[in-house]
Amino acid sequence: MESVDKSTFKVFSGTATRYLAEKICASLDCKLGNLSVTRFADGEFEVCFDESIRGQDVFLIQSTFPNADNLMELLLMIDAAKRASANTINAVIPYFGWARQDRKSKPRVSIAAKLVADMLSVAGIKRLITMDLHADQEQGFFNVPVDHLYASSVMLPYIESLHLENLVIAAPDVGGSKRASAYSKYLKCPMVLCNKTRKRANEVDSMQIIGDVFDADVVLVDDIVDTAGTITKAADLMKENGARTVRAIASHCVMSGPASERVQASALEEIVFTDSIPYSNRCAKVKQISIADLIAETIRRVLQNESISSQYLI
Repeated sequence: MESVDKSTFKVFSGTATRYLAEKICASLDCKLGNLSVTRFADGEFEVCFDESIRGQDVFLIQSTFPNADNLMELLLMIDAAKRASANTINAVIPYFGWARQDRKSKPRVSIAAKLVADMLSVAGIKRLITMDLHADQEQGFFNVPVDHLYASSVMLPYIESLHLENLVIAAPDVGGSKRASAYSKYLKCPMVLCNKTRKRANEVDSMQIIGDVFDADVVLVDDIVDTAGTITKAADLMKENGARTVRAIASHCVMSGPASERVQASALEEIVFTDSIPYSNRCAKVKQISIADLIAETIRRVLQNESISSQYLI
């Protein structure tokens, strides 16, 4: 990676994403900035930069997965940077939480993704760097530049490294067909779809395969795995329909509730995530690939006013 002038920018991390920020700084060959979070007995907390950031281009790294403290901590980091006279404030949010609430799916419901975008803008960000938003159009919720990265930059080389004989890309639901289609075109292999119906949120009622997976090495592609109900049901269904092997890749490792147990008990050979979210549960089938170099390269290109999109594979 081409070096950048380290005197013009600083990188800081929130509590939840420090593990990733350290790897990003190692890739940029810079030090992670000093920031402290003081917590009070009632649950309130205070964010303080422990070094001067006056006139600096500041990059604040924090994924906003639950609980809401991660989002609130990022907002306080942004406010503190603004009040400390930072030159520009750039939010690096590898996993943009609340993104699944991107429209009115029923009457009298909030649109949380737009609300969070407004909160970040009002707090003072001048740029957002994020990866695999739940819906691409959410970039339009922001009135600042959005650099939208794609996990395919690290996932496609991994799939190619497996050298699967009869590769088939699969979407676990119709909503993921665009993503799966892009993967299948790049890899020059067939694509199949799963059509599902839900009883309620996070609970799949029924599922059918559209396409042929007999004797295939199937790779399911998704953006988020939450309770793993959909992805494991799809994997089991692929096996029942004659698939030789079934794997899954997904951008964000939410993996809440019974997800780890479901993955372990499923027909999946493995499930591969990025490290946009930390994963602490032990599941032998879960693997994480780091996006630290991808984000570090994006930060370098922002600082040097170079193209971001030229590093995308698809």
